[in-house]
Amino acid sequence: MSAEAVGGVRATLDSIYRAESRRVFATLIRLLGDFDVAEEALHDAFRAALEQWPREGIPANPRAWLVSAGRFKAIDGIRRRARFDSVEDMTEMVEAIPDETPPANDECIEDDRLRLIFTCCHPALAPDAQVALTLREVCGLTTEEIAQAFLSAAPTLAQRIVRAKAKIRDARIPYQVPEPQELAERLDSVLRVIYLVFNEGYSASSGQSLTRVDLSGEAIRLGKLLVDLLPEPEAIGLLALMLLHESRRTARATPSGELVLLADQDRTLWNRDQIREGAALVTRALASRRAGPYALQAAIAAVHAEAVTAAATDWNEIVGLYDALLGADPSPVIELNRAVAVAMRDGPAAGLVIVDAILGRGELHDYHLAHAARADLCRRLGKTADARESYRRAIELARQEPERRFLEQRAAALPP
Repeated sequence: MSAEAVGGVRATLDSIYRAESRRVFATLIRLLGDFDVAEEALHDAFRAALEQWPREGIPANPRAWLVSAGRFKAIDGIRRRARFDSVEDMTEMVEAIPDETPPANDECIEDDRLRLIFTCCHPALAPDAQVALTLREVCGLTTEEIAQAFLSAAPTLAQRIVRAKAKIRDARIPYQVPEPQELAERLDSVLRVIYLVFNEGYSASSGQSLTRVDLSGEAIRLGKLLVDLLPEPEAIGLLALMLLHESRRTARATPSGELVLLADQDRTLWNRDQIREGAALVTRALASRRAGPYALQAAIAAVHAEAVTAAATDWNEIVGLYDALLGADPSPVIELNRAVAVAMRDGPAAGLVIVDAILGRGELHDYHLAHAARADLCRRLGKTADARESYRRAIELARQEPERRFLEQRAAALPP
């Protein structure tokens, strides 16, 4: 095979790794029953593909090939490392590894990644450990990205993940989707996992890029699987929320990667199919009369998405929905978002009172968007010195380069 052909195979393999590695890993962990063994088998499988595919060609079903290769590599590893009293012990261990390939239909309910998410969200694990473990092992986020999502230190998160893996191993927690009667008690953690994955993709926690399309797309895929499995109002609401946010992706940044605020976005770039699908799901979720925080957030997103122009936004309805959301899920971040809506309805002075109260309680002190919101309200009120100080603090805390540049431009545009 020519060097050019080899390069093409390597590029294809890189693409397959980005798209399929976590699915391969999820299937391997079901087959092998151990996180670390599955992780090693995953890397061994891709190394084998790197050696064999340039000679033999890319297989018709790359994911099945990788699962099979990983399984055989794991068996070889067991045999190499085994120190047993008898050959029968080793044989029994090897035979315990099922000879299976992944489902041909990626949309089927028994999706291995969904199965693994429910495993990682087992009630035997602490809630934060459930989410951290799933984000790391199922979705492939780095410890640093998860730490940012948790507003926690990376070493602390790493220890939490190690302990969670040990708990699953020691407690022999099965890798399976729970029985219907057990699903509801695990749903909250699963929804939280999926939404954190989406948020990391829709608004990356740090770095040069504003978004990570692979993660938000994967979260939506998992959300659809979950609705098929368990069509509860909050699962439907979360899927609606993700679709409505995702519909604005193309308009959120300029071609050069600069941030564009919602009010300034070109609404002709919004994905109307996703808006229609999301709005229909909102109606479905609210019709149950058991709407929770995700359904209410989706309803707010739908009001924005269905406004023809920014000026046509029904801020009174949005404030009312935030009132309901605060009742269902009180938090300083929701209170901050409501303050912004109040400022749009009643004027910046009314919003600033609420934002200052939140920051005065010591809440959101390290949340850059709280300081960015305060800076904008002060700017609109002509409080230049206060705006400049709030912009300085927001810039200091921002971790996305596009956001930092946007805030720096706003600060530089303040009058002397």
